[in-house]
Order: sequence, then C-alpha cells, then structure tokens
Amino acid sequence: MKIIYLHQYFNTPNMPGGTRSYEMARRLVAKGHEVHMVTSWREADGRTQWFQTQEDGIVVHWLPVAYSNHMSYSQRIRAFFRFALRAAQKAVSLRGDIVFATSTPLTIALPAVFAARRNSLPMVFEVRDLWPELPIAMGALRNPVLRWVARRLERWAYRHSESVVALSPGMRDGVVAAGYASGRVAVIPNSADNDFFQSTSASGARVFRQQRTWLGERPLLVYTGTFGRINGVSYLVELAARLRVIAPDIRVLLVGDGQEVEQIRSRAVAAGVLGDNLFIEGQVAKREIPALLAAADMTCSLFIDLPEMRANSANKFFDGLAAAKPIFLNYGGWQADLVEACGCGVVAWNKSLDDVAALVARCLHDRAWLESAGKAAQVLARESFDRDVLALQLERVLLDARDWRGEGASATAAGDYFSPVSKAPVEPENLTRGSQLP
Repeated sequence: MKIIYLHQYFNTPNMPGGTRSYEMARRLVAKGHEVHMVTSWREADGRTQWFQTQEDGIVVHWLPVAYSNHMSYSQRIRAFFRFALRAAQKAVSLRGDIVFATSTPLTIALPAVFAARRNSLPMVFEVRDLWPELPIAMGALRNPVLRWVARRLERWAYRHSESVVALSPGMRDGVVAAGYASGRVAVIPNSADNDFFQSTSASGARVFRQQRTWLGERPLLVYTGTFGRINGVSYLVELAARLRVIAPDIRVLLVGDGQEVEQIRSRAVAAGVLGDNLFIEGQVAKREIPALLAAADMTCSLFIDLPEMRANSANKFFDGLAAAKPIFLNYGGWQADLVEACGCGVVAWNKSLDDVAALVARCLHDRAWLESAGKAAQVLARESFDRDVLALQLERVLLDARDWRGEGASATAAGDYFSPVSKAPVEPENLTRGSQLP
C-alpha cells in the first residue's frame, strides 16, 4: 500500500519535538508499505523549494515554511495556509492508495481532501487536539467569522474521511459531538517508545548528572518541551520557589524553547530560584531525551487549566512512562485518572501550590515510592501504550479504509465500523498499581 502521509510538523529523532508520525511511518515501512511524508522544513537556511530525503525508509518531501512557537497567532495561521496550498499540489502528484492526514493544524485537511478527491483515494484523518475548540479557548480565534469557518472546516474534514483516528477518548467524544459516526472513530493514543527509552544505560544518566555541578546526586524534577502559552511552564517557577524553602536540595530542570522562555527566565530571576534550585537549558533533539529522563527522578507534563486540554495526549506523558519514571501532572483528565489509578506519579490538579510542594518533596525523598511508581509507569507503558502494538492498530485502520473504497463502499455506507482499537484504551480498574503516595 502506498500511503500519502501529511503532517505539517513532522520530526525525526535528530530534531526537537514529538516523533509520533516518524515512529508510526517507519513501522508501516517495516510492514512493507511505501510511505511518502509531506511536511514542512522550518529552519531558515535559505531553501525555498521542495526537497526530498529518506528517513529510515520513509520518503520525506520537505517544503520550506518558517514556523516557531515564537510567532504570533496571525503569523502561524499564515504559515498554515502557505503550507496547505503547496502541499495540496505535492500530494496530488504522488498519487498512491490512501491519504492519511494528521493535525494539528486543522488546515492539513485542505491538501488531504483535495488530493484524495482529485485522485479518487480514501482518506483517514487523525485528530491530535480538539480543534477548533482549543484555539478558541486560548483566544487565538476571536473573530466570529473565523470561528465559524474553523468549525465548518472541522466538519468538512470528518465528512470526507473514511475513518477518524483520535488520540484520546476525549478527542473521540469531540469528533462524535461534531456529527461523525462513533463507530468509525478509532482511539489510538500517543505511544510509549519503550525500547528507545530503555536503551539508555545507567552510566549515561550518571554522566548527565556529573556534567552538572549543581545537580550531583540531588533529587531531580525535569520538564522537557515547549515553553508556550498553553504549556504554563511558569507553574514550575512557582513550585521551585516553595521547594526552595521546604526542600532546598531538590533541583528543577526545564529543557526547551518557546514563546515564553524569556518571561519564564525573568520570573525565575525575580523569584530567586534561577541558578539556585531551578535551571533552564535549551531544546535538544529527541534522541537526547532518553539520557535526560534517565537522570531524572520525576518527569513533568504541564498545561494551563483549560477543560479543552484535559483530552490531550501529550508526548511528554508517554515519554515519562517509557523511561519508567514517575510523572508529575498539573492538569485533570484521562491521563490524571491513569496516574492516580496505577500509582505512577503525582497529580497536582485542584491542589494548592503549598500542598503540591509538600507532596513533591515527600515523593522525591522516598526512594521506595520512586522505585514503585517507576515500575508502575513501565508496566503501563508496556501493557497499554506500546508503540509497536498501536502502530499495528493504525495499519489496520488504513487497510480497512482502503478496502472500503476498493469495494465501492462510501463513507456513509460503512456504518458503525470500528477498528480493533479499544474505545477505552485502558481501564483504571485493570491497572497494576504502584505504591500509595507517601
């Protein structure tokens, strides 16, 4: 099967950021499929035209379109449409057997539907966030006309899809609420790259710690990722200020970049924690994350408190599981329910900062709890979110979508089809539990 895979922000392990599309695509290649990735090249290196590379068997078509989290919302929207227009032409020229498009942004549906209709191909659409609800909640879409257009685009994308892949149960519910048949939505969450994260040796973690004189053998809480408005990383500055008083040996490390990095740095200076118990380092390639998390005692996944974000399927959460580390969350939703159910971390949602600081201090000083919670995280990663298993489920969705079209079945005629993916990927009552919080 020749798969035309559209993802505007595709990353390889040599780049910073999530690698879901890379990991899924290379597994599809290993199964004998031909995968063409249509994506953007975000580096300002003077390139202006399409170029092509091979990444572990994936044929990647790169279009230079500048983008970063430092851009304003209007600049980002222009980048979305600039890519969509050029990607439509490229996707049509590649032909193939099926079009698979993954958001965000939602505008990826434009080239996907265009290519699918022009070449009479089936299309599968993957939903990574609740768009347009999320940008509306963030204030990025304030114009009522643009909101109307975004909601129409969402429904239009679903209407032209044989199946929809949602990254969480909450996203599935959002797709169904938009009028799409529930039986044709497959829940395939973000996944744990277990072998990738477990390949790091203990010596690699020791080297990481030894290279930082401020760290040594002290307890370490780590955040890796984007410093954007939605991530709310300044929460850790406030937490560090309280930990400095009650547990001054604990170190907080923030690794990444984004629109709010300088604001966070300024807040840390004002709070007196920068260079004391809180440290900031620049973003790193995904291949460097395993050693970083191996050196951590607890990892973080953060978002500002928006109801729309509780359905998220953050890479950081699954990376922490794969690294067999306890996870700290400051938001509610299905991931928080899993953490509490299996005892693999700390949920700060709806707790005061003073209470959270006290809880984090107790956990990071309790070696037995850290070991038990880490083991529970590893069990959850292997039994419920293993990338190899979930990639097979994605392959099944794509094959079934292709076969519908091959048999002349319309999307409507497909009825209440549901892929082998469980509607609820994991049930809390079936989890292996770690220790209770200290």
